[in-house]
Amino acid sequence: MLELLFSDLSTLHVTGFAMAFVLTLLTIRSFGGKLPRDHGRKFAVEGALSEGKARGAGIIFVCIYAAMACLFLLQTVESGICLLFVIFAMITGYMDDASEKAWKDYKKGLYDLFISIGVTAVLIYENGTTVRFLLFDRQYTFPIWLFAIISVVIVWMSINVTNCTDGVDGLSATLGIITLGSFVLLDEMMGAGQGQAYNLMLFIACLMAYLLFNANPSTVLMGDAGSRALGTVIAIAAIRCGDPFLWIALALVFILDGGLGLAKLFLARFLKIKIFKNIRLPLHDHVRKNLGWSNTQTVFRFSIAQMFVSTIVLWLIWR
Repeated sequence: MLELLFSDLSTLHVTGFAMAFVLTLLTIRSFGGKLPRDHGRKFAVEGALSEGKARGAGIIFVCIYAAMACLFLLQTVESGICLLFVIFAMITGYMDDASEKAWKDYKKGLYDLFISIGVTAVLIYENGTTVRFLLFDRQYTFPIWLFAIISVVIVWMSINVTNCTDGVDGLSATLGIITLGSFVLLDEMMGAGQGQAYNLMLFIACLMAYLLFNANPSTVLMGDAGSRALGTVIAIAAIRCGDPFLWIALALVFILDGGLGLAKLFLARFLKIKIFKNIRLPLHDHVRKNLGWSNTQTVFRFSIAQMFVSTIVLWLIWR
């Protein structure tokens, strides 16, 4: 909105980034103690250590992100509707965080499907179904039905793998910053528009402030309110960049950490196929329990792996 009043957008955007960081910091510090309390994770490694911590901080930093996005960016119909779906993901996640009894998988899956279909519909309507395969300098226009399936799968998977990764202090937020930062660089390289990249920068600012409280040992957890919204934002960034398949590379650690567990559960529950019998999933539990990694080592090594992959992919696209 303020873009209409100021000619110097660089100064305006720096101000918005700083405000998003400071407001998130101050709000979590002031009201974090009023958030619901975590009940601990019965089957997770060191899951009992999270019991009693403030949970659901995502409702704070997502609301601040949304307010800053509306204040410092001129919202289009597309970006406005996508923002509403991010807020919806946050609200449903917070309702689960605040519930005394965790929601059933099917209930959460139904909400995820609604978000996935809604995001897909608005992005197809605004951008079409042409995919630019940036690594190969090729493009292809998919049939609407096929692109819709691909998009729905990406959004649904992104929400869930991000949610599953949120089990180690600082891990999900740090990986989120790296992945969103990669899409910021990609958008700038491809000339996608300053607004699209800056929108992600605002979310990154909020995650940075949240990390001050979530770094090991944490005092505040983002909960489903944060992880579901983060997954939605990542998926939207991937589809809007023009090459949604880059989500696989730029969110690879999220996919491996959370996705393998989802695959194991799906195959065992519906097809009675048991895989990864000797691997504890999510992977962040395996490396801590079986390999003896500390929480800090897990965050650093997973983050380095994602930065390594993202750097190679972005370099290849730029060249």
